[in-house]
Amino acid sequence: MIRKDNQDMTQEGTEIETDNELLKIIEARHHDPFSILGRHEKGNGHAVVRVFLPGASSVRILDIGQEMSRLKGTDIFQWEGPGDSLPGHYRIWWQDLEGMEHVYHDPYSFPPLIPEFDLGLFAAGKHWHIYRILGAHKYEVDGIPGVLFAVWAPNAERVSVVGDFNSWDGRRHPMRIRQDYGTWELFIPDLTPGGVYKYEIRNRETGMVFLKTDPYAQQLEIRPKEAAIITDEPRHVWNDDEWTEDRKAFDWQHSKISIYEVHLGSWQRGPEGEFLNYRELARRLVPYVKELGFTHIELLPITEHPFDLSWGYQSTGYFAPTSRFGTPDDFRFFVDFCHEHRIGVFLDWVPAHFPKDAHGLARFDGTPLYEHEDPRLGEHLDWSTLIFNYGRNEVKNFLLSSAVFWLEEFHIDGLRVDAVASMLYLDYSRTDWVPNRFGGRENLEAIDFLRGLNEVTHGQFPGVLIMAEESTAWPQVTRPTYVGGLGFDLKWNMGWMNDTLEYMSKDPVHRKYHHDMLTFSLLYAFSENFLLPLSHDEVVHGKGSLLNKMPGDEWQAFANLRLLYTYMFTHPGKKLLFMGCEFAQKSEWNSAGTLEWNVIEYPLHKGVMSLVKDLNGLCGRLASLHYFDFDWKGFEWIDSNDAVQSVLTYIRKKGDDFLVIALNFTPVPRENYQVGVPAGGRYREIFNSDSAFYGGSNLGNGGLDIVAENKGWMGRPFSVRLTIPPLAGIILRPTTIGGYQNG
Repeated sequence: MIRKDNQDMTQEGTEIETDNELLKIIEARHHDPFSILGRHEKGNGHAVVRVFLPGASSVRILDIGQEMSRLKGTDIFQWEGPGDSLPGHYRIWWQDLEGMEHVYHDPYSFPPLIPEFDLGLFAAGKHWHIYRILGAHKYEVDGIPGVLFAVWAPNAERVSVVGDFNSWDGRRHPMRIRQDYGTWELFIPDLTPGGVYKYEIRNRETGMVFLKTDPYAQQLEIRPKEAAIITDEPRHVWNDDEWTEDRKAFDWQHSKISIYEVHLGSWQRGPEGEFLNYRELARRLVPYVKELGFTHIELLPITEHPFDLSWGYQSTGYFAPTSRFGTPDDFRFFVDFCHEHRIGVFLDWVPAHFPKDAHGLARFDGTPLYEHEDPRLGEHLDWSTLIFNYGRNEVKNFLLSSAVFWLEEFHIDGLRVDAVASMLYLDYSRTDWVPNRFGGRENLEAIDFLRGLNEVTHGQFPGVLIMAEESTAWPQVTRPTYVGGLGFDLKWNMGWMNDTLEYMSKDPVHRKYHHDMLTFSLLYAFSENFLLPLSHDEVVHGKGSLLNKMPGDEWQAFANLRLLYTYMFTHPGKKLLFMGCEFAQKSEWNSAGTLEWNVIEYPLHKGVMSLVKDLNGLCGRLASLHYFDFDWKGFEWIDSNDAVQSVLTYIRKKGDDFLVIALNFTPVPRENYQVGVPAGGRYREIFNSDSAFYGGSNLGNGGLDIVAENKGWMGRPFSVRLTIPPLAGIILRPTTIGGYQNG
């Protein structure tokens, strides 16, 4: 037993700290373990060394062959002697109760290692690469290799590194506090990558002790395990220099962008239903995507997450690609392979909220650290998740650094920022809310964060695209921050998606009463840089597949779906299509299974796949379908008012190069349908969604040229007479023209 008074204890004549300080070490509640453990100068050229080794039977300092004495009744061992006999970083030899011998450099012989400069930048919220400082990193001090751990936990009384290397014993490796910054650090020499670890945290006010996963961990165990893994330096050698250089000059606003949205866990699996490795996924996915003509892959969140059915949207690892599909280097291979085959990679990224899992960010140091304390600000009731406190510099820095991490360390081409609307409004999906300092509903701190996100990422990574899933009428989402915008490159056009799918789900006999649902999008189509999404959200939770949303019998359902895609690919805006939709999967998406790949053997499904491939091809080859996606210069209505026949006609153009699009949303063929055109000459049907090649009835205008009549119509100087097939869209291109004339 150690004495409980405040008198000095002595061992072999050496004065030591009071019982109370020793008791704090023994009970793992000392705020400053370096003040007790390690080497301390005692005057007169003498030094004292103390170590705390629970379970040790004997201990000595190996370098000088000196035994260390046990302080009576404790597992604290001490040596005192001439300081000049002791090397700066001495080794401790000890034997455990089972007779096993151990040797290590004393972690408490090392000074603070993280520069004040880095910690100061982090505290100011401006250290974009703080992920290189916080977390667990290979490190070397005076030729001694090891791992440097660092974590932000300002309200902790004590933080320890625990892992398989110290029997998960929080008494073994308590960390050093950097008091001014609320960060803790510890260099553990002789430790190598591959081990697993967590932080054991004791709250300052309550004394509660709990385990937390490292917020900055760059690899985590696969669920249900949840420990962080000490990572090695990346071994992958990148081969995408040409791609990344080209990306800097990519004129994305005037280029085709067609995105294939993918959930890696359910796209394909192995023969026993097992997840595929990132490398195998790359080898299967990239040729498929390239064959269909998509330009980019967008991955549902692959940031580590504990619950499969969250699809990655409840992340606990903001710096760790999920281990479900392999290692970080495996994911680097995936991205590199995409780039080598000229396919870009976007990552779905979730800075709007995080889960309440006990091992994660929630109440990280026993207090609401990453989240708000007030649940009216800090909790999403709909999702049962917590909201980041964007007004706290260290939290904002955590998220900004995460964005930089994916773009820099994995060469990601852009981020799709999830649930932006929930970030912008304090009253989002809640009746009880707290106004901002001006009394408004806008989340001023989140707005500042989003603008900072776009400024940092665009400044650091020219050519990357940052996209907002934003479903409201918030102004200037895709306008520069210097004119008051949020600074995003693209905004998901949720209005177009909702209106279009609702319209397409209606029986064609009723569509004439809802014609404005098709035309309304053009009232605002160029107010933002819009992306047209038919995403995962539209094929889950009982909504059915896109095919099952379409009315009518089997033939009509497929015809409607082909018409929907024709409308989408000819409408202004960049494109996104969720996996399985490209071949008209029949069932709604099930993230626990795989896509219904067997259906592509059937002609109607194969026809839809061929149609998507051809539409992608047309959009790539014909600048008129992509060059002015964000400008009225690229679009003109011919007739938006034929609600009675449910027909739309419009022009997509670039300069004098133009296309005529005619869409018939009823199962009634429109014979001899007169359409005004801007120029005389001959026109040819270059695409018909009713082609037999796609599974249609093959009605249309054949391969013959259509001669424009010198007869004005619909405000145009010329006109053509067309057959518009039932539930179909056609695209005409002039073969010879007598001069373009605007309507």
